[in-house]
Amino acid sequence: MGNRGILHDDQQRLGRARWKHKAWVTCVLAWKNWHRNVMTPGAYTELFFLDEAVALAAGHRPCALCRRRDYTAFREAAGVSGPVGEMDDILHAERAVPRTFQQRRHRAQAEDLPDGTILLDGSPKLVLGDAMLPVAAAGYGAPEKRLSGEVTVLTPPMSRRAFANGYKPLIAL
Repeated sequence: MGNRGILHDDQQRLGRARWKHKAWVTCVLAWKNWHRNVMTPGAYTELFFLDEAVALAAGHRPCALCRRRDYTAFREAAGVSGPVGEMDDILHAERAVPRTFQQRRHRAQAEDLPDGTILLDGSPKLVLGDAMLPVAAAGYGAPEKRLSGEVTVLTPPMSRRAFANGYKPLIAL
């Protein structure tokens, strides 16, 4: 589950806002017997992702509260040592095109992409070994041969760096 702040009104209608702060986090669905009603007025808007690889491709990071171990592992693998606000600033610059409500995309060599990366080749695909798996709301499709050459990548550079240095995102296979 992801969180970008309060994106809905008291009638549970989503507005134009895509985020209310730069700390986009991914949380576990169950923690300390806490219970939330989805889209509670005045509380953050829950965002649901297929898995962590997709959430990280959208520019989220592990939550420091409910996913402390993953948060620490992600920071270390990404090479981030400063305050969490600095990490969020970097991720925000890597994921969002200012004032356009659009996701920033990156170019990279397909051969250099670590497992867990989501690329965009017509439709989103997860890089896993020598294959790519099409991403859909219902889950991953049948493996396809991994591309070569320059591709468009959705996963921000910080997350790709974390993957390359050993962080393993949770993947719903």
